[in-house]
Amino acid sequence: MSERLYTVDTVGDQIADFLDAVLDAMDLDVEYEILDGPDAGDYFEKPSLVVKFSGNDLHYLTNNKAEVLLALEQLTQEVLRMAPDEHALICFDANDTRLLRQEELRLSALTVADQVRETKTPYRFNPMNSRERRLIHLALRDMTDLRSESSGAGPYRHVVVYPAGMPSLPEPPMPPEPPRRPSPSSGPSDRRGRRDGGHRGRDDGGSRGRGRGGPRGRGRGDRRDRH
Repeated sequence: MSERLYTVDTVGDQIADFLDAVLDAMDLDVEYEILDGPDAGDYFEKPSLVVKFSGNDLHYLTNNKAEVLLALEQLTQEVLRMAPDEHALICFDANDTRLLRQEELRLSALTVADQVRETKTPYRFNPMNSRERRLIHLALRDMTDLRSESSGAGPYRHVVVYPAGMPSLPEPPMPPEPPRRPSPSSGPSDRRGRRDGGHRGRDDGGSRGRGRGGPRGRGRGDRRDRH
């Protein structure tokens, strides 16, 4: 039932209104398409809805392992009030990065499955986010001679693949935290407050702005493309 809730017809306008507002505020030259999952491509995760981005400023969304793209996806899930177990029903993509990553994870899971069968030795994947861990579990779920489970905590959480019936390994030790750099000492005037009574970061008395003359004039009709 939940899959039918998230289609272009049911939530496309709500997603487009949110993305138009955010992308205009970010002043990015980016467009997007909102597609029903079956029309978007052969995604291993089988999402109900895919939002595909393109444009000259696309690198701002895809840098640092698509950090901004994933943040937009998460914010959209919050706007739609999606339950945590529904998050996989929506996928944000750019240049098919997510599509290719899902296929890479699927093939990695199959390769590891063969290795664990042959060696009878558990295998630990590198740390992944929850969405990618879920893909590994999905790729292995029908293999009755193997089992997979998540291990570790926080940013070090990962998937371990075992031969069926083998007990779980102990949790790996957490890496030591890097030493904290001491904060620079402040001078007397800093400890006593600013002597001029002014505000930090502004000397013109006005409000902060982007300083770039506002949006680039891309209207909503140019931004969205619904199918």
